[in-house]
Amino acid sequence: MFRGNHPAKVDEKGRLKLPSAFKQLVDAANIGQFYVTSLDGESAQVWPLPEWEKREAQLAESSEMEEAVQKYLSLTSYYGQQVEMDSQARILLPQILRSSAGLDDEDAAVIGMGAYIAVHNRKRFEQAVVGNKLTAEDKAKLAEITRRKS
Repeated sequence: MFRGNHPAKVDEKGRLKLPSAFKQLVDAANIGQFYVTSLDGESAQVWPLPEWEKREAQLAESSEMEEAVQKYLSLTSYYGQQVEMDSQARILLPQILRSSAGLDDEDAAVIGMGAYIAVHNRKRFEQAVVGNKLTAEDKAKLAEITRRKS
């Protein structure tokens, strides 16, 4: 389970060094393959391959929302590539995704999102977070969700 913000840098060759907190998790799970993708080209999603394969299996079973599944698969395939972590814990971000998300040789916010890691251009992400405060409605919905789950 990936959690927290771990600032990092994407190097000149487009590689992201996995933060040590996340590296420990993937090492413990013996994971070396990842699927790197995006839904909007604004940020990268780095999925451990086994987690991505679970998601693909769930989508393959779904027949009721075929159009939504097709859109999702088209976007994630367009931006996506399967990659292997190298011996220095680096993963290559796909060129098309690096360009669209502003991750070429840039500082990145590497955010744990549970099953996957989100990689954002740090400057853009900080500007978005500052302007995206939780509203009273958001807080009420979160309280309702946590009440249902407990």
